[in-house]
Order: sequence, then C-alpha cells, then structure tokens
Amino acid sequence: MDKKQLNLILKNHTLWLEHTGGDRADLQEANLQRANLQEADLQEADLQEANLRGANLRGANLQEANLRGADLDFSCWPLWCGSSNVKIDERLARQLCAHAILVSLDFFPDLTEKQVSWLNQFHRILSGEFPKIVIKEA
Repeated sequence: MDKKQLNLILKNHTLWLEHTGGDRADLQEANLQRANLQEADLQEADLQEANLRGANLRGANLQEANLRGADLDFSCWPLWCGSSNVKIDERLARQLCAHAILVSLDFFPDLTEKQVSWLNQFHRILSGEFPKIVIKEA
C-alpha cells in the first residue's frame, strides 16, 4: 500500500472516530511492512492478517483494533494504554509473552511446565532463533 492511500484511509478513519463522516479503517491483509504508523490513531481499525513487519507503531493508538493474524515481527509494539483491549490471536499472544519472559526470566520463577510448553511454541523459538525457555531447578 502506498503512503498516499494509507494517509487517506487514516484520515477517513479519524473522521469515522469523530462521528463526522469517513469510514472505519479496513486494513485487512494490507501490506504495511515498515510503514511509519507512529502516533497513528488506529482505534477499532481492522488489521486482521495485515503485514506490519517492521512497522513503527510507537505511540499508535491500537485500542480495540483487530490484529488477529497480523505479522508484527520486528515492529514496535506500543507499551502504553493505547494498546489495551487489542484483539490478538494466540500466535501474537505467545510472541508478546515470550519476549517479555525471555528478557527477564528471573522474574518468573513460578512458571508451570504447561506455561513453558505453551511459550516454547513461539515461532522464533521453534525456528531456533531464540533458545527454548527452561524452568530452572531450585
């Protein structure tokens, strides 16, 4: 998707959010690879199956956006309340959890074997890019 088309969709989405016309952003299956969506208001936008690989989402408002099936590898996930109530699938949930836990495994001493098994299904662990999560013996 080119920048001009994306900007028009975002402009119409803003009008829709403000109840002054426009349309809800339908970005299903859109190729937004490496798109600069910094500070974009994507509240309630439909981003199912979108390619957001390497996208800059810093400060983006994703509240109640649908990201099921979206590819967010190498993108910037907004860590503020603007990413609350986002609709995600199990693949993305596993990815987000695995990243948090891999960075600070020592903060999660009580992970169960079932939780670790679930986390180890993260696609980057399965591909061998990241090490498997292992419960440390006490």
